[in-house]
Amino acid sequence: MKNRIVLAPLCQFSSKDGYVGDWHLVHLGKFAAGGFGTVMTEAAAIEPRGRISLGDIGIWSDDFIPGLKRITDFIRLENAVPAIQIAHAGRKGARRRPWHGDGPLGPEDAVRGEAPYALVGPTAEAISEKHVTPLELTPGEIGRIVGLFADAAARAAAAGFEVIEIHGGHGYLVSSFLSPGINKRTDAYGGDRAGRMRFGLEVAAAVREKWPRKPLFFRISSVDGASDGWNIDDSVVFAGELKKRGVDIVDCSSGGMRSSGTNENTHRGPGYQVPYASEVRSRSGVATMAVGLILDGRQADKIVRDGKADLIAIGRQAMYDPFWAHHAAQHIESDPSFRGWDDQSGWWLERRARGLAQVGFRPDGTPEDSELPTALSKSA
Repeated sequence: MKNRIVLAPLCQFSSKDGYVGDWHLVHLGKFAAGGFGTVMTEAAAIEPRGRISLGDIGIWSDDFIPGLKRITDFIRLENAVPAIQIAHAGRKGARRRPWHGDGPLGPEDAVRGEAPYALVGPTAEAISEKHVTPLELTPGEIGRIVGLFADAAARAAAAGFEVIEIHGGHGYLVSSFLSPGINKRTDAYGGDRAGRMRFGLEVAAAVREKWPRKPLFFRISSVDGASDGWNIDDSVVFAGELKKRGVDIVDCSSGGMRSSGTNENTHRGPGYQVPYASEVRSRSGVATMAVGLILDGRQADKIVRDGKADLIAIGRQAMYDPFWAHHAAQHIESDPSFRGWDDQSGWWLERRARGLAQVGFRPDGTPEDSELPTALSKSA
């Protein structure tokens, strides 16, 4: 990786029957051109009923490999590392696209050719009254899904990805097994923490078997936010067990267990989840990735230099600024000559910067004598 900046998975809900298209190539390609060291896809479903919405990309079939390979080839051309998040939505599937209401699919969605579909979960408990009630998975069916995760890893390798992240957070299938407030099973996949961790650990081990010698990430919801939920102590223990199964990086997000979305924490201040990455890292000895309202390069650089995380994931801020990684290098003055940019842009921008400096302006167009804004001054 040329830097420690990772594009966080950004669901686009713009796929047709699981296939990636021109939108996905341009969407992910612009972040590779924007200087991100690692560019990760949105959640790729390991089976059709594992989609969050009918617009999710898929990795349940070999038919998806050529389209994904087109994307990884371009990311690699931009000297970035192609990564993929593999996922199963569990009981949080069968949702509308956000711009169609972001609630559960219903009969009224038939006009768009969409309808609710079968869901699965640790128990037959729906996430809301209007949502599809999931089927409770049997131990045999759990084993089959573990195998689907492993198959997805093999396809990811064939498609040219260099990093896999398993989605084990936000109330989707893996994390719904982790939470004691959701998982009420009484068999080997429920009960105490060891039982509730079993499914996630089996997934990690199965993926690692099909993914030798390449980085493996695992996203968690570090805390559930409920009194009967998953907490930071649980995450520390889980991270240690994940490391034993071959996980290299724990991606420390939070929340999403009980709501239909994952936005309940976005009212927090800059870097609000960084303490989770720091605590998991210091107490478990596992490398971590920080995510959540990391707004500029100075803030990100300080997180790494202070030893709070090993990698920095940028999500919605990257949507706002696809060149975030290049701009971060400018913020910390690590690329004053624009050598990290592609030749087509860097050659011109370096000369423009010299001209701006002669009249008292920075490369971003702000006056040299003005105070630099920083997210650190607003940290919660």
